[in-house]
Amino acid sequence: MTINWTDIETKWRNKWQENKDFETNPNDKPKKFITVAYPYPNSPQHIGHGRTYTLADVHARFYRMKGYNVLFPMGFHYTGTPVLGMAKRIEAGEKEILDGLRNIYHVPEDAIKTFVEPIKIADYFHEEIKSGMIEMGYSIDWRREFTTIVPGYQKFIEWQITTLKEKGRIIQGSHPVGWCPVDQNPVSQHDTMGDVEPKIDDKNFLIKFKLGDSIFPITTLRPETIFGITNLWVNPNTVYKKVSVDGEEWIVSEECAKKISFFEKKVEITGEIPGSEIIGKTATNHDGREIPVLPAEFVEPSMGTGLVMSVPAHAPKDYQALMDLKAKNHELASKLEPIPIIVTEGYGSIPAKEICEKMGVSDQSDDKLEEATKELYLKEFTDGKLNDKCLQFDGEKVQFGRDKIRAWLQENNHLEKFPVLENAPVRCRCGAECVVKVLNNQWFLNYGDEEWKELARNCLDEMNILPNNIKTEFVEVIDWLHERACARQQGLGTKLPWDNDWIVESLSDSVIYMAYYTLSRFVNDGTVQPENLTKELFDYLLLDKGDVSLATSTSKLSEDIINTMKKEFTYFYPVDSRHSGRDLVQNHLSFFVLNHVAIFEKNLWPQEIVVNGSVMMDGAKMSKSMGNIIPLRAAIKDHGADPIRLAIISSAELLQDADFNMESVSGIQSKLESLLEACSSLKTSEIGELQAEDRWILSKTQSKIAEITEAVEKMRLREALHDILFTFETDLSWYQKRIAAKGRDDVSGILHQINSSRVAMLSPFAPHVAEEMWKNLGNSELVSKSQWPEYSADKVDAASIQAEELLKNTIDDIANIIKVTKITPKKIVIYVNSDETKSKIYRKMLSIMVGGQNNMGVVMKELIADPNTTDAKKMPDFVQKTIKDLHSESEEIKKMKLEAESFDEKEFLKSEIASMGQKEFGVDIEVYSESDSNIYDPKGKARHARPFKPAILIE
Repeated sequence: MTINWTDIETKWRNKWQENKDFETNPNDKPKKFITVAYPYPNSPQHIGHGRTYTLADVHARFYRMKGYNVLFPMGFHYTGTPVLGMAKRIEAGEKEILDGLRNIYHVPEDAIKTFVEPIKIADYFHEEIKSGMIEMGYSIDWRREFTTIVPGYQKFIEWQITTLKEKGRIIQGSHPVGWCPVDQNPVSQHDTMGDVEPKIDDKNFLIKFKLGDSIFPITTLRPETIFGITNLWVNPNTVYKKVSVDGEEWIVSEECAKKISFFEKKVEITGEIPGSEIIGKTATNHDGREIPVLPAEFVEPSMGTGLVMSVPAHAPKDYQALMDLKAKNHELASKLEPIPIIVTEGYGSIPAKEICEKMGVSDQSDDKLEEATKELYLKEFTDGKLNDKCLQFDGEKVQFGRDKIRAWLQENNHLEKFPVLENAPVRCRCGAECVVKVLNNQWFLNYGDEEWKELARNCLDEMNILPNNIKTEFVEVIDWLHERACARQQGLGTKLPWDNDWIVESLSDSVIYMAYYTLSRFVNDGTVQPENLTKELFDYLLLDKGDVSLATSTSKLSEDIINTMKKEFTYFYPVDSRHSGRDLVQNHLSFFVLNHVAIFEKNLWPQEIVVNGSVMMDGAKMSKSMGNIIPLRAAIKDHGADPIRLAIISSAELLQDADFNMESVSGIQSKLESLLEACSSLKTSEIGELQAEDRWILSKTQSKIAEITEAVEKMRLREALHDILFTFETDLSWYQKRIAAKGRDDVSGILHQINSSRVAMLSPFAPHVAEEMWKNLGNSELVSKSQWPEYSADKVDAASIQAEELLKNTIDDIANIIKVTKITPKKIVIYVNSDETKSKIYRKMLSIMVGGQNNMGVVMKELIADPNTTDAKKMPDFVQKTIKDLHSESEEIKKMKLEAESFDEKEFLKSEIASMGQKEFGVDIEVYSESDSNIYDPKGKARHARPFKPAILIE
């Protein structure tokens, strides 16, 4: 059967829309509020974007089928500067961006012509993204849709930002930010090419030396090493600038002069001096010591100030550079010796010398110096102690002494901050390279406040984070976060209520917007006008602050409308699950937690965050330059939404980067086509008396329901989908073998029941084709509105599962023997265990090994310690082989064997294996117990029988 994906998907989307299946209001059911990061519409969504939204939709559809009233809304994030930068590049006729629009995204020329207006870009791609989401079958309540520049939302942001300021969470001051020198704006992840968050290292400091009448400033992350300086390094091939900095004359590289011009300093270049002229001079240290200046071509003008201080006892690069100069008989260098200032266990007095010799460093250009530097710096930071050359800091551990020395130098005007971009180069979407700028009188969210951080940590402790191992990343982000600019002077967005010259920054207006989803439908349908949305109304609705009469008088809304809105928010909040990509942990997702704990009471804090990895295409990162970006709508048109959904989900578990390829899409299409065909031929009928294989397949189905349900709840969707598509198939194939061997034709009722469960569980993953399958199974209602199959322990027949496993394994063992020996069997005999001692030992081993204990020594020790199984010491070969048998079995099977009563292996196999023997091998199979008096055992095989592992003779 070949599926026309477009026809099927259009039919069922229309049905959902006609029924308004995903529009939801408060009711008597328990609720789930599931949200996903709203998209920024500056390009269509591609396959990679589809991952996060598809995972969230599966989650939402699953909980609807579990009986929850699920709210799954969507908005569009217009705020910020990306479309401004994009419009400028289009207006300038930039080839790269125009080629992308035409050749990758296939935007019509008449639309591109309008893209010189930023809002036209956002509007166009808004509709593109929304159409793609609808075509993917996302179960969204579109009544709640909004953009972040509509008046109603802007009223909400005014309230949010004012509330944060009233609570003391917004401060005004001077702080370093990532900055676009062209747009004259702070930049964050949304504003940069490749969505890179500018990381500012504010632990980088500048130490001031004196060189005649000039300041000779040098940056360092290790201010404690000032006590071990032997010399300074200057690149002889660089022409340095003489710069007036707030009235002081500095000597720095040209690149540094540009950097410090963004530090709110008055900077003027007054002259220049070649590096070669500085070499041989001496600079004055903080304590008046004269420090010679030596040549080093490894000094990069673009790094720091273009000048470097040398601590050869503790810096491998400095040590090797000094040794290289000594080898050339450099007069000044020959007089210098390393000055040790840090004592570290495992190293002698000159650690840099030791590590260079250990690693076989040849000269200052040797790549091994990087590794040597990392290793030594880390060891000295964690284990090192300062010695008596460090004056009052003698005996201090480096990790604590560093901050004390930094403060001491700062107090004495020898040091000042020199923040740098840790992950440079970072480019703004306008194309300019970003810099660090120190902003004065800027508005900042005070994320560095320890009390606020502690609230966020409390929230994370009680929140469910999936997968759990990413929680440490959140904790790390909360730890290093500091003040963050929350306003800018360009871009789309909401004006700062108390200072209209500023606009709320794009990541600052997207932290608690989920609350607005609960109210947006009232604005969208005209019940509420933006001017009704007063601070007092929001306070009452969202914070339960004030009373309804105050909210009524300020908003001019009736009490009925206000109470309806309040009921909506109270019913749906808090957010039950927030979905987003891993790249947003370092900003949006952490800000989401911080702002919720700052504004809302604990009962309204978010309950769960689900984080997923990115998507690769055929093993490579998606990028325009590689030409491997596939727009989502194009993929849907060519391959169908459901195959795309399943290919995305099946390619990786949550945090892994999914490797998407079209070959997997084709395989999934074939699988869905065969399953649809199977459903078309199944009719419901009465289920008669159950035989062994019926009890087994029905029990296995119950086990699968339990496993798949747990996997979906924990967002292990790849595992769940694999079970639905393939593990079910494996079980059904065995069942088909069994009934074919018996010539049965009375199982349509059982197959209908099993496939109904399977299709219901497939529904959240492949919603369109599942509806078609459900209809073909004879159902009049929609599968998306049906109940998720419920696991029932009463329907699990443990004995039938272990019995059928015995039969399957025995058939497999016979087949493997025939394959290896290439025998054409004339006679097959199997011998089952009847030795009570072996059975007792086997049961004891089951109890030991449930939980994963497979060590021979441990198992044997426990067996011997039990009076009932001490004979195990006489049977080491049996114990070892049984360990191997049990190790290959699933935990589920081991537990069932342990919990179930023993059954007669011989009687079961005698009754069930005969039909399989003829069908599979063309001969009857004889069955004996090893203790049978009439046993046929010419090769003495019977004594090798083990519980659930018969011995086999093939003649």
